[in-house]
Amino acid sequence: MIIISACLAGFNTRYDGKNSCHAVFEDMVRTKKAIPFCPEQAGGLPTPRTPAEIIGKDGFEVIKGKAVVLTRDGRDVTEYFIRGAKETLKLAELIDADTAILKSKSPSCGCRFIYDGKFNGTLKEGMGVTAAYLTAYGLKVIDSDEYLRGLY
Repeated sequence: MIIISACLAGFNTRYDGKNSCHAVFEDMVRTKKAIPFCPEQAGGLPTPRTPAEIIGKDGFEVIKGKAVVLTRDGRDVTEYFIRGAKETLKLAELIDADTAILKSKSPSCGCRFIYDGKFNGTLKEGMGVTAAYLTAYGLKVIDSDEYLRGLY
């Protein structure tokens, strides 16, 4: 079984209350090949919500307590992101998932690139909090953009 970012399957869970639906991912859920899940909602954040970015290197550093996740207006939401990552791992264990397809560039789900923490649209290499947490526990994380390009 695969966990997939809920926004990819058409659920309006993104920070802006919208989704990033793609038919491929929607079909994976419809045919029961994947379970949709939003770590940010599971961590207790509302939808819509103020955009957030990792201030510091990436999600691995957030988990270690060496970086934080702040909203554009300066609110520290680190605890919500860590809680969401832990809830995602619980789901993975419950359904015996070994893979997660996660939304590109997200501060939770980004697997290859995330925004640089300056809220100017610039990307940097690194993983979001949930992607890093799942990786640390041995799950394979796949970037949604790379999946669509056939790189997996």
